[in-house]
Order: sequence, then structure tokens, then C-alpha cells
Amino acid sequence: MKMKTTLYIDAFNLYYGALKGTPYKWLNPLKLAQLILGEAHEVGVIKYFTARVVSRPDNPGQLTRQLFYLRALRTLPGMEIIFGHYLTHKVKMPLANPQLGTPRFAEVIKTEEKGSDVNLASHLLVDAFDNAYDCAVLISGDSDLAMPVEIVKSRFGKVVGVLNPQHKKCQRLSQTAVFYKHMRPSALEASQFQDVIHDSHGVFNKPNEW
Repeated sequence: MKMKTTLYIDAFNLYYGALKGTPYKWLNPLKLAQLILGEAHEVGVIKYFTARVVSRPDNPGQLTRQLFYLRALRTLPGMEIIFGHYLTHKVKMPLANPQLGTPRFAEVIKTEEKGSDVNLASHLLVDAFDNAYDCAVLISGDSDLAMPVEIVKSRFGKVVGVLNPQHKKCQRLSQTAVFYKHMRPSALEASQFQDVIHDSHGVFNKPNEW
């Protein structure tokens, strides 16, 4: 029998670990999971943890592209999108190689995503308690998730796997998860949405910039 599997996606980790600067941003996570996990898993629910971006003057189309991508995600069966939020503030940070006689610090705009890691961990644990899955698969390389993964394994006897989008190995997750894999560019390339998508509201296209 196929394992009833729920996919938990840390969108911030996925984007900055595997998608930024690539032509693979129009990613279909269901297709990706099916490709990597194989026929032993039946992915019934996908939980996508993200935050609404705020477009900057140097990137005015950022929010529009995100909205089109969220619309594409909602065409997938079993998709749930859970929102955290972004905090943007100015901070002073040291320069890596300051020149003699020049300032050693620079003021930069720092953007942090808040809530998504806690939201993901909470859903992972509650779903295990509710016996909502046989196997949970996390798309993340965040070592902070090692503790809830361990609890889900030891307390509830569930299988937990990790698909790490980051190039660097996460030791804590690799040691805790039942199985641990990295995403290859070839898998991302093979797991894209169609350029033109139909939904209940009509037809829309992959953003030109992607």
C-alpha cells in the first residue's frame, strides 16, 4: 500500500536555497515530490508556508509574480497556503573588507520572514496527533525543525523525510529524519508548471521575468 503523505514546504527556504537566480521558479511542488519520492507515496495534502512580499522600488513586479505563483499553487489538489509575515527594517552591519579611513559599517535594509517555521512545526505536530498522515515530507533545510521531526518520529511513530533545497548539508535534519535527500537542478527543471494555466477564474501565464 502507498504511504499517505503530507508535504510541508518552507517557501522562504526553498526559494533562497534552490530557486533564486534560476529559471525554475515556476515550480510545481506536487510534481517534484512525486518525481523524488516515487510510487511508494501518495501525496494527499500540501502545506505551503510563506508570507506576502512587499514590492520594492527596484523590484516593482515582485508582489505580482508572487500572486500569480500562489494562484498556480491553488490549482493543485490538497493545497493549503499558510501565511506568516515579513519584517523589514534598517540595520547597521560590518563591512567584510573595509578600506583604511572609510566607515567600517553600512546601513542596510534587512528583510526577515516571521512565523513560517513556527507555523510549519505546529502543523507538523498537530497533524501527527490527528493521525493525518503516515509520512511527512519537509522541503526545508532549517535545522530548527529537527526537534519537531524527532517528536513526530518518537512520540507518534511517523515516518519523516526531508528534501533539502540548500546546497549545504543540514547535519541535524539528516541525522533526525528517516530519509534525507537534496534537490537536484534536473529534478527542478522536470517539475515546472505549464507556462499557461487554466483555473476557475480563467487563464493566466507564467511571469515573463521567470
